[in-house]
Amino acid sequence: MKILFLFSIVIYLIHIKVISTKALHMLQQNRYNRGYRYIKWILKNFKDNFINFNLLFFVFLLTLICGVLNEVSPYLFIVIVLFTTYVYLDKLKKEPTKLPLKYTARIKRIMVTNGLIYIIPCLIMFCLFDEDNLNMYYLILGIISYINYFIILFVNFLNRPVERLVGLHFENKARAKLSSMTNMEVIGITGSYGKTSTKNILHDILDVKYNVFKTPANYNTPFGLMITINEHLDIYNDYFIAEMGACKRGEIKELCDLVHPKYGILTRVGLAHLETFGSEGNIQKTKFELIESLPSDGVGILNGDDPKQLSYKIKNDCKIKWIGIDNHKVDCYAYDLELSYKGTKFKVKFKGDKEEYNFETKLLGRNNIYNILAGITLGMELGISIKDLQKAVKRVAPVEHRLSMTKYYDINIIDDAYNSNPMGSKMALEVLAMMPGKRIVVTPGMIEVGSREVEVNKEFGREIAEAADEVILIGEEKTKPIYEGLIEKKYNEDNIHVLNNVMDAFPLMLELKNEDTYVLLENDLPDTFNEKIRSDKK
Repeated sequence: MKILFLFSIVIYLIHIKVISTKALHMLQQNRYNRGYRYIKWILKNFKDNFINFNLLFFVFLLTLICGVLNEVSPYLFIVIVLFTTYVYLDKLKKEPTKLPLKYTARIKRIMVTNGLIYIIPCLIMFCLFDEDNLNMYYLILGIISYINYFIILFVNFLNRPVERLVGLHFENKARAKLSSMTNMEVIGITGSYGKTSTKNILHDILDVKYNVFKTPANYNTPFGLMITINEHLDIYNDYFIAEMGACKRGEIKELCDLVHPKYGILTRVGLAHLETFGSEGNIQKTKFELIESLPSDGVGILNGDDPKQLSYKIKNDCKIKWIGIDNHKVDCYAYDLELSYKGTKFKVKFKGDKEEYNFETKLLGRNNIYNILAGITLGMELGISIKDLQKAVKRVAPVEHRLSMTKYYDINIIDDAYNSNPMGSKMALEVLAMMPGKRIVVTPGMIEVGSREVEVNKEFGREIAEAADEVILIGEEKTKPIYEGLIEKKYNEDNIHVLNNVMDAFPLMLELKNEDTYVLLENDLPDTFNEKIRSDKK
């Protein structure tokens, strides 16, 4: 019986490795429970995570407690473990994954600790094996398997001291490297949205004269900046553009204390991560941590069309440069905007300069004009000529997933799939409305806007009604406010389609298209927010 028990726990440990994959994936996508995101995901998906085939363990345990099938319990345990593993793998295979689990060093450390959590009790049971306690052994194994999502959460907490030591090592290494690069200066970029677009635009602008390096992808956390500094920066870089993200007060200051920016760009102050910040005031103060961390000889670039920036009293004496489109009492403003589906033409005036300068870009949307103005203004501060700035802006490449144009068969895709927000979505719809063909919106709505989620998404629905011929909503529960907003505008219900997840939208696009079709992908929620389909139409 002892050998049979050993065989059953080997099968069990393989099962644990398989089922832990989903928990690890969700932990990673939810930023290792930063802002309690992973806990919120567990609670939001409680029914899906716990009212499922794993309950077979408890049916099995009930038969043991009642004294039924004791003689064949190891065999039955093995059958149940194999069956649940198969069902889980089949379910996992059918779930579309947009962002796969990345086996980073941190994930591997969590996997080791998680393995020990399960292996140690199995070893104790085997070494102290008593056939009379077999039911109790299987009861323990069944329970800790069932609560696997919480075990991963516990492991993440358990590994914190290790992660702090790892982080401290990389931090000291990054600080030492930055200290040795005396000829390089740092430019920080933050804001509720537009950070990555501004970073890429600024890189392309400064690149006409300087050797510039920017943080890759979304490396906007302390660890992301450390990796960038340690692995990518070199002595030939003149400027390092550091994107800075935050979910709560003090996180921008932490990044500034690491890289010490001399220049700072604040894009827009909005509702992103309102739930974790707690209030709009906290968001405003956090974003200004960048500007207030600049040295007295530094330069901050602010948006004069943003009420949250205009109303803030800056606690710093560094030079401030303002940009705008509607506000002409700024240092640099754009006007006479000619927006089209091919790009944008506009004029720029600088404070104290009577000349007007013509610019054109392949980028779409009003938001990108703000991002370009920030780049132009800082470029001027760093000694780049107007002529070079005009050339640089003309060749700036669209940023992937941020109002970039692409093709899906013969459908024109306006890809604005990166984390939608109220202002960005409105401007994306303005871009869609300019398109000369059938217009379709695909969206799961906006998240991370806290208590205003229903209000914001309902208004989004009203705005969609004015711009789109067809609407594909992703996730029935999340998109109810959008649906209500559409109906308020008397939008045709037959043109509203509700699907399980964004992957299912692509074949539907092909059914809905005509000869000239434009599809706006507005926000693309990670797998954590996929919902079960309940209907094809509301």
